[in-house]
Amino acid sequence: MGSVVRNDKCRARWTAYRGGFAVLALAAIVSGCAEGGGGAGGVGPAPGQQPDETPPSGSLRSYAAGLRAEHAARVAAAKRWGLEKVPLTPPAPPAKKPRITTRKGFEVDGHEELDLPPVFTTVPTEDKVVFLTIDDGAEKDPAFLRMTAELRIPYTAFLSDYLVKSDYGYFKKMQDGGVGLNNHTLHHPYLPGLSYQRQKREICGMQDVIEERYGTRPTLFRPPFGNYNGATLRAAKTCGVKHVPLWSEEVFVDHWEYREWDRALHPGDIVLSHFRGPDDWKGTMPDMIRKFLNKVTEEGYAVARLEDYL
Repeated sequence: MGSVVRNDKCRARWTAYRGGFAVLALAAIVSGCAEGGGGAGGVGPAPGQQPDETPPSGSLRSYAAGLRAEHAARVAAAKRWGLEKVPLTPPAPPAKKPRITTRKGFEVDGHEELDLPPVFTTVPTEDKVVFLTIDDGAEKDPAFLRMTAELRIPYTAFLSDYLVKSDYGYFKKMQDGGVGLNNHTLHHPYLPGLSYQRQKREICGMQDVIEERYGTRPTLFRPPFGNYNGATLRAAKTCGVKHVPLWSEEVFVDHWEYREWDRALHPGDIVLSHFRGPDDWKGTMPDMIRKFLNKVTEEGYAVARLEDYL
């Protein structure tokens, strides 16, 4: 009976460990589970009970070693890219996604009645995370891809075809690294100045481009300049869009801009930036990422993937 209790405890510890406990806790887990049954030569479960699923202690040790190596690589990358601190690791994606609704004051006529996609600037969550989103696709800096990959920083891209078509392959590399590629229209027009049909061509046309080039049809759409009207959202829904994320903050290479009066980060905030370089900024995209990470890390925020919360 004692070994069964130990095995149950080991399984609980393994579940917790898989959920994201720190590396330092793993040594205790390994030790405790190695003492119990369930492995080769251990005491089997009582009749009628499920077989022992406690992972072998070697698996825990191997995984702990992997986590330590990953952390060491992250520390080295932070130093290599000139960060003040190592970026924080986000929690596991929520098993139950938060309910996304349109921010008050951002509605259009008939928003609820027509079940139009919600327009929002922050994801409702208690997790101390923010979401990085990057628009258009003008700058195609290889160093940016290396930096975000080495630091394991997730982000979401919103692309316009007139800018990305000069190098579709650059954004394929981005997608291969786990980045979601989403809709920012074909030509980046001021949508409220267009008819419904022209807006639909801009939005559905970009859906077609992304599906053809990258094999997925986006469900996220960001209107250029953050401007939209009822026709925009009706067209977006027709094109298969489920969410219209805007932003709470915008980060540049040399400063931040804020939507809220308190000029502060909040859990679940969506942060905007752009694919830009020295022709438009006083620096590079890695400079922007450095500005972004130094602030969010100093304030205790991790960077999570927006799609994991929607």
